[in-house]
Amino acid sequence: MKRIVSLCPPVVVILVFSPNVFGHEKWFMETAGHNLRWDLFFRPMPLVFTGVIVAITAAAWFYWNKRKKSFVPGPPELGARPERRAAFYGLVPAILGVHLAVPLFVGSVQGHLFSPNNQLTGHWIYFVGLALTGLALSFFYGGLTRFSAVTLAALWLFGIVLFGVESLLDNIFYLGFAGFFFLAGRGPVSIDRLIIPRFEPPALLMKWAITSLRVGVGLSLTIVAFTEKLANQPLAEKFLSEHQLNFTSFFGVPMSNESFILCAGSVELLVGLWILLGIFNREIILIAWIPINMTLTIFNWAELIGHLPIYGALAVLLVWSYDEENLRLWIEGLRRGPLSIDEVNGKVIP
Repeated sequence: MKRIVSLCPPVVVILVFSPNVFGHEKWFMETAGHNLRWDLFFRPMPLVFTGVIVAITAAAWFYWNKRKKSFVPGPPELGARPERRAAFYGLVPAILGVHLAVPLFVGSVQGHLFSPNNQLTGHWIYFVGLALTGLALSFFYGGLTRFSAVTLAALWLFGIVLFGVESLLDNIFYLGFAGFFFLAGRGPVSIDRLIIPRFEPPALLMKWAITSLRVGVGLSLTIVAFTEKLANQPLAEKFLSEHQLNFTSFFGVPMSNESFILCAGSVELLVGLWILLGIFNREIILIAWIPINMTLTIFNWAELIGHLPIYGALAVLLVWSYDEENLRLWIEGLRRGPLSIDEVNGKVIP
């Protein structure tokens, strides 16, 4: 217990400044031989750290359900009129489409599926690369978007055959994006809306799109907290030995690599769970944006491109409000815009 209490100040420091919290170790080093070590996780210290995060999350969830309002002001509190918010929501699918298309394009050129550690080999580099190019073009221009969303989900599932369950679970946010575009479509600024509006989803599906996006991102961060840190400490220790990111001595609170890894994994778990559950998203995203961007100066373009979809999703969640009025504006923004659509007898018409 004394050791845990002594770690409290460093945990706070890491929460605010750690550049390793959101670093994807598997993207930048050889991971052969570093499988999950659940035997190391089921020890007192990792279990205590995880238990504390779960307890904090449970308390925050109960408080959120009682309060139902962020402390950080959103667009309504900052003066955004309803029609302006609806107009912004109409642009969200286009913004996210670009954020998703760029890493898909890069993956097709560099021959990897979703992340650099999933390197394609043999004939698959051509077939999967072609699929990634087609998906990138579809999401970028907004053509046949819902069909491409289903294809993206199928490609994610096929990736399990090529690279295993763990590698694809690390990238489960792509499944969240697939759900988002299937449920929301590509919005009013798209080829779909311009020439094939009957492919648009009904309003009943559109209201679940942000939930799919949020769950995908939250699950991805939660899973990576275990697969790269809490349940894979040898991998994280090797990463720290190659990249000197344990900065705690600079703040006068030196920690061992083991403690640093547990703190970093705990913070990532906290952020992932809060986003997953939709509690105080603005507060937790503003905190997360500090460490998630600090690594860019170290790992450069690979991390920028790999995290681009997550950046877009976090930006949308930052301005999202969990109330019926906001949901109405979301659907209105998607269905109206410069090229509005409507429904007659359940069928979408221009």
